[in-house]
Amino acid sequence: MTAADLPAVMAIAAAVHPAYPEDHAVFAERLRLFPEGCLLLDGPEGLLGYLVSHPWDCAAPPALDSLLGVLPARPGCFYIHDLALLPAARGSGAGSAAVTAVADLALRSGLPCLALVAVAGSSGFWQRHGFRERNVPALAAKLASYDDAALYLERPLGPDGPN
Repeated sequence: MTAADLPAVMAIAAAVHPAYPEDHAVFAERLRLFPEGCLLLDGPEGLLGYLVSHPWDCAAPPALDSLLGVLPARPGCFYIHDLALLPAARGSGAGSAAVTAVADLALRSGLPCLALVAVAGSSGFWQRHGFRERNVPALAAKLASYDDAALYLERPLGPDGPN
């Protein structure tokens, strides 16, 4: 992903996640802070999806539509900020490929797990990829800002979990 891709990324975000709007500045900052974690899915007729991820602190997901400022000096996990696929890409294996790519990136970065907030009924997809809910009572208010069903999920990597 490059800065030139951000208008298309924003259009996909608006189409796939209309209930979770985020400012252009959020995506631009993630790209600036950790470009290696910003991936695109190109199809024959153009962009079909994206994944935005970065090193972060365990059990401390960023609030929706918030800037990070800086990445932590000693991150404890690799955070998946967003995975969005247009309907044309769903069922193609692109989501699984994105999860594999980000898990490999996290391992190369020396991080022991992946983390995310599952929204809009997506927890089944994530659970099929080895993610499990981690109940962190201190996150209740932050998760509620996403939606009533939002869950904080983690997936261990390396010898402790699926790769």
